[in-house]
Amino acid sequence: METVIKIDNLVKAFDGRRVLDDVSLEVYKGETLVIVGGSGCGKSTLLRHIIGQLKPDSGKIQLFGEDITGLRESGMDRLKKRFGMLFQSAALFDSLTVEENIALPLREHTKLDEHIIKIMVKMKLNQVGLRDFGHLMPSQLSGGMRKRVGLARAVALDPEIIFYDEPSAGLDPVVTAVVDKLIIDLANALSITSVVVTHDMNSVFRIADRIVMLYKGKVLQIGTKDEIRNSKNEYIQQFINGTIEGPMQFFAPDEGYLEELTK
Repeated sequence: METVIKIDNLVKAFDGRRVLDDVSLEVYKGETLVIVGGSGCGKSTLLRHIIGQLKPDSGKIQLFGEDITGLRESGMDRLKKRFGMLFQSAALFDSLTVEENIALPLREHTKLDEHIIKIMVKMKLNQVGLRDFGHLMPSQLSGGMRKRVGLARAVALDPEIIFYDEPSAGLDPVVTAVVDKLIIDLANALSITSVVVTHDMNSVFRIADRIVMLYKGKVLQIGTKDEIRNSKNEYIQQFINGTIEGPMQFFAPDEGYLEELTK
């Protein structure tokens, strides 16, 4: 299998605390790799390194076979044209219509005629099921529709990779399932490699080809859905089953504290 992203021994610390601790993994062309883990485990920090927003303290990141850890801004800008990004908040421009939001990367990064851009925008809106909503403003859309517009913008330049940062955040279960299906359909229709950061285990087991489990900045396991489901690792079992009991410790008020609240 062709490797499109390769991470070797990645380390990143903030204020002396290692957020990423010797992380190594590969992403294969055409797969959907899902990165999971609890809050503060390092998954969003890892994503920000892969897209070039952060530089590691040590280690190497190769994107399309090119080491980006020492790449200048102009070189990173060149690579950014080959991938798209769906941000957690969709990150739409409120002053632009839906069509204008999707057209923005086409106008910034291509020399296409305006009538061609309009045709392409219609195509992208159709792909996410919003063909008749291009004239609306982002404020007129539901949260799920905003995510779909963000996804249409992410695929505007026909990228080879799409990165998703918590695509189901703030969505109800039904809308989450709709977004999950879009992720799967776009990956299949456009032969896109997908890297998804999420903590929603229902989504994980719907969309993933492989899963990376992070805990305290380290990779606990990388495997298929069945391999993760059947993992013998106690941390992984506690996380995927959402149980309080287990090796992951969380703050819980003692009984005396609860009694005081009820007085």
